[in-house]
Amino acid sequence: MTRMLFAGLALLLAAVSSAQTPQRPANAAPAGNAEDGKKLFIADGCYQCHGYEAQGSSATGPRLGPKPIAFATFTRYVRAPSGQMPPYTAKVVSDADLANIYAFLQSRPEPAKDIPLLKQ
Repeated sequence: MTRMLFAGLALLLAAVSSAQTPQRPANAAPAGNAEDGKKLFIADGCYQCHGYEAQGSSATGPRLGPKPIAFATFTRYVRAPSGQMPPYTAKVVSDADLANIYAFLQSRPEPAKDIPLLKQ
């Protein structure tokens, strides 16, 4: 009887503990460091086609920031791109590095033409 009581108490504590732990949504990007991401963006040569601020160019590569595509889609494309972009496998850019690059892309400022105050 005492064992069952302790087992039940342990299950209850585990349930309460997991309920209090914030869960990241399945489609959310992992936490990344934007400063490290900027360094990687430059070191890995991303800037050569997408610009130093990920602003892109119609002649070289699309704009990537400030609102990048979903992280899962971003990762799939970086790993196996279509078109002229070379693939960046996990051996070349780790998943942690991709999370940092993604954080950098998210941190980019809005293009000036999209700032409401400047449209007045």
